[in-house]
This record gives sequence, structure tokens and C-alpha cells, in this order.
Amino acid sequence: MKGKAKEGRKIRALSRKVRRTARKAQMGADVTVTFRHVEPTDAIRVYAERKFAHVAKFLKRACVVHLILSVDKFRQCGEVTVKSGHLDVAAQEETRDLYSVIDLLADKVARQLKSHLGKATAKKVRAASAGGVLTDAGENVPAFGHHA
Repeated sequence: MKGKAKEGRKIRALSRKVRRTARKAQMGADVTVTFRHVEPTDAIRVYAERKFAHVAKFLKRACVVHLILSVDKFRQCGEVTVKSGHLDVAAQEETRDLYSVIDLLADKVARQLKSHLGKATAKKVRAASAGGVLTDAGENVPAFGHHA
């Protein structure tokens, strides 16, 4: 009887894992690139889509990435907005080359998302352990001003 129960758990765990990886593969980032005052080229568009496709690995939900590239005389500017569920991340950069703008924006967004992910996991850990710490502290620590 126990053998069948363990077998059933293993099968359910395996099917959950398969569903999760399939969902993760579909998730990806929906990247749109807008060009302002510059000729839209497929090379830049493909480069930007490839750089921002990796953003989805930091998020649990599907995300939309909107990249705006503009040129004003010698300034190459870029803005990016990443939206996923309740989370909105934005970044701006300005250099002399559109490719470097895309690289800098991708790095900046990745840093912001890593920071957000770290804060969320730290909050979960802190919230889970806070109750245990308080009950332990209340039993062992004497009241303020009174020494044993």
C-alpha cells in the first residue's frame, strides 16, 4: 500500500515539474521596439529582442518589455519599461551608440529585477521566522530593567 502511495507522489511531482517547465518556456518576454527619429533596422530590433528576452527568467509571470530608441543629433537615447503583473520597472540611458544603449539598459533592468527578487525572498524569510524568534525571545529574555 505504501509503495503505491510513494509511486503516486513521484508521478504527481514529475507531472508538476513538467507543467512548470512548459509554462516557463511559454512565458518569455514580449519585446516591442519603437524607433523615434531614426531609421528602424532589423539588426537593432533583433539585437534588442535578444537582449531583453532574458528578462523573463527573473520573473514568475509573463512580462511585456517596451523599448524606445531615439536619436537627437549626437545623443542616442533609450528608455525601457518592463511590466509584469503588479511590477513595473523603468530605466533610461544615453550614449553615443544605440547598441551600447541597449546593453546598458538590459544590465540596469536586470539589476533592478535582481534587487526586487532579493527583497521579496528576504521578506518571505523574515516573515516566516519572525514568529519563532519572538516566541523564543519572550520565554528566555527577562523584562527590561530587571536582571536575574
